[in-house]
Amino acid sequence: MLLIVGLTLVTILVLQLILLFSAYWYLHAHNSHVELVDVAQQPILALISQFLIDAAAVLYMFMLVEGKYHVRFWQAIRWNWPRSEWKLLSLGVLLLFGLGVLENFLPMPTDTPFEKLLARPRDAYLLSIIAVSLGPLVEELFFRGFMYPVLERRIGVAWGIFLTALPFGLIHLPQYGWAWGAALVIFLVGVVCGAVRAATRSVAASFLVHVGYNGTQMLIAVVATHGFRHMPKAVVDLCSR
Repeated sequence: MLLIVGLTLVTILVLQLILLFSAYWYLHAHNSHVELVDVAQQPILALISQFLIDAAAVLYMFMLVEGKYHVRFWQAIRWNWPRSEWKLLSLGVLLLFGLGVLENFLPMPTDTPFEKLLARPRDAYLLSIIAVSLGPLVEELFFRGFMYPVLERRIGVAWGIFLTALPFGLIHLPQYGWAWGAALVIFLVGVVCGAVRAATRSVAASFLVHVGYNGTQMLIAVVATHGFRHMPKAVVDLCSR
């Protein structure tokens, strides 16, 4: 688990530097008015970087399990695709609306770095694709597939759920402007996903809940904005949860 974290952190640093300098050289090398920091703030660069980092993290997990322990990856992490797909997706939908009520009583951020990713329809669509595919996949594989079993064996189910949900919420802090209210909401999403993982003994089950939660956000945003062509503040706040 720690090896995967270390490899991912190195990948984040190296990959972001490569993408940053490549984008600057390819697009703005002959434009003296554009600085490197301006390129770094481009939303499309952040989305491409996130996609590649997520893909690398999945690759590391796969290589570690199959290469070091010589067992089938999906069997080792207890993917175990459930029969009640729609029930689990529906649970994610209900979770979104339930936590939406809670947010009315929390100090939620009003201006976050996340909003820049929704400024253009192209970027918003790319974000939506990542949010219902590779994003929840890599998070569930690591937190509920790798981290939870280690903690559950050592300190029990309840602490395993709590201590996987805690870093799950904390890693989202930067994109929500370090607002603790948003982190608490994501933490509770992690608690529910962990409880589903523990009850069903299936990472695929927690993945479906996660997809239901994220997918409902994105679907509401697409409908409310007529295809991300008009982004009122209320929709931006919904997508930023």
